Amino acid sequence: MKRAFLSTFVAALLCTPALAAQQATTPQTAPNPHPGTNLVVVNVVVTDARHNPVHNLTKADSGVLENGQPQAIESFAEHHVWEAAAPLPQPPRFPPGTFTNYTNAPLSGALDILLLDTLNTPMSAQADVRRQILDYLKQVHPGTRMAIFGLTSRLILLQGFDSDPELLSDVLNGKKGQPNTSVPKTDQVNGSNPGEDNPTKDMPQDVDGDIVDALGNAPSATLMAANFKQFQTEMQSFLLQTRARYTLDALNQLARSLSGLPGRKNLIWFSGSFPINILPDGNLQNPFGAVASAEDEFRETVDLLSQSQVAVYPIDVRGPAVSPMRDSNEHSTMLSMAEATGGQAFTNLNGLKDAVEKAIDAGSNYYTLTYSPASQKWNGEYRKIQIEMARPNLTLAYRRGYFADDPIAPVEHGEPAAAYGPPPYNAIDAAAMRGGPDPTQVIFTASIAPTSAEPEPGLAPRNKANEKTRGPFRRYAVQIGIEAQDLACPATPEGMHKCALQVKTIVYDEQGTSMNSAEGELQTNFTADEYGNVLRSGLHFRQDISVPVSGESFLRIAIRDQTTDKVGALEVSVADIKNLPAPTTQAQGKNQPDNQN
Repeated sequence: MKRAFLSTFVAALLCTPALAAQQATTPQTAPNPHPGTNLVVVNVVVTDARHNPVHNLTKADSGVLENGQPQAIESFAEHHVWEAAAPLPQPPRFPPGTFTNYTNAPLSGALDILLLDTLNTPMSAQADVRRQILDYLKQVHPGTRMAIFGLTSRLILLQGFDSDPELLSDVLNGKKGQPNTSVPKTDQVNGSNPGEDNPTKDMPQDVDGDIVDALGNAPSATLMAANFKQFQTEMQSFLLQTRARYTLDALNQLARSLSGLPGRKNLIWFSGSFPINILPDGNLQNPFGAVASAEDEFRETVDLLSQSQVAVYPIDVRGPAVSPMRDSNEHSTMLSMAEATGGQAFTNLNGLKDAVEKAIDAGSNYYTLTYSPASQKWNGEYRKIQIEMARPNLTLAYRRGYFADDPIAPVEHGEPAAAYGPPPYNAIDAAAMRGGPDPTQVIFTASIAPTSAEPEPGLAPRNKANEKTRGPFRRYAVQIGIEAQDLACPATPEGMHKCALQVKTIVYDEQGTSMNSAEGELQTNFTADEYGNVLRSGLHFRQDISVPVSGESFLRIAIRDQTTDKVGALEVSVADIKNLPAPTTQAQGKNQPDNQN
């Protein structure tokens, strides 16, 4: 994505146009859709009859239809597997104590993401999955950059994008410090029923196998068996819905973290079960029926994944099926999910290594084309995309459509239908969770330093669950510079531009327990001239927060555009800032925008 990166915050950071100049010369790369634009980006994998990638196609060889109507192709570019291994652009340099959620990604080519799904995978298969991935990393193509995420009841970033196989292997071997990824017992999480064939297996029985009478007016054995069977059925239904919601939340968060990165992303999803199809079938009357209680989030996730150019490669880690009828519904879900995003599904495997190699190779040789839809009616309808190539006997893989939602319309999340299960999705709360990926929908810097050389006296409870205390505390100033081009500041009838932001800073201990937090809002109106200055210099904001002096702790900073629900976040270890000198002069008061007159 071409952006004039963060010239905000302090004069020392105004050297960043050098990075913008580098990005402006990027060859053959299509920008990610920017807020307020209607550019449709489609990545197409083209293979011949032997499943080999086809090269050297041109714009003249291709055509695109939307709902059956021809569209004018604006750009057409080919990408190769070696582009992702090219040297990264020089990242911006910041003074000590300044951090950013900007990711220094390749300017062209694909990015690969390994998603280890323990939420939906039997415990018995998880160790073997890690072993097989380690075998693959020993022979990975040099320069291949990939990130590793874990999915439990939430999404956890295990390793950012890197091309060092040893570093990636250390993550899977547990040699790097990792967040706790424990999950409930496998039989409960994955919905398997060890006793399904015998509903009375766990009931008290006498020596003859008859159910023992209970005290009081006990129901008959037949009724008890029926009640137990109903209990199991409802429990499995509840667990399936819960897994679907947790999976949906994680995919939403993953799409937000990939939003600011250019090019195609190959999501290689290792799982023993796929409870939802992340892209709905536009032919169905209710394409969001899988998680009806979270339809708003489902639709939003669909849009985010499409805009972030994510192609899904689901891999069933359970090995060859004992019966050809096993999990036919889930395999159908995998196939339709891959087809809808331009990926490929892998089932009934004897090993994972070949599947990973095929996924990365297929997803790294592709074409990118863009077009602006002839229809400008943003009515939320599902629009089908059809790509055509003039050459015969070619197989094409690409995303099959999108929902024509207003790109700058605010998103509203409804309450879940049931009073149990995961809470409604909240973008800034998800972005502010310890150990998660850094969303890149809103790019910003944070300059953090202690406000004084001496700590504050006094003790504070570690958390509400116990009376352990740690202290004293030390106060830090968090000064934030926000890339205003990522924000929606709509014009009012009076000609003013209204910007509305929510900023949250949370202190976590080493176990992920919240110890302190600060929240604030920035709502300002700018004239046209003032808003022009804001677009050039960014928005500025400050929060102060107290951090325990002893023990390991982390600062998680999250920002939300209240108009569009877009978020950005970053996480900082306090160990990296605790020895910085305190400022000699007191900056502006906390929660005050520096731009405001």
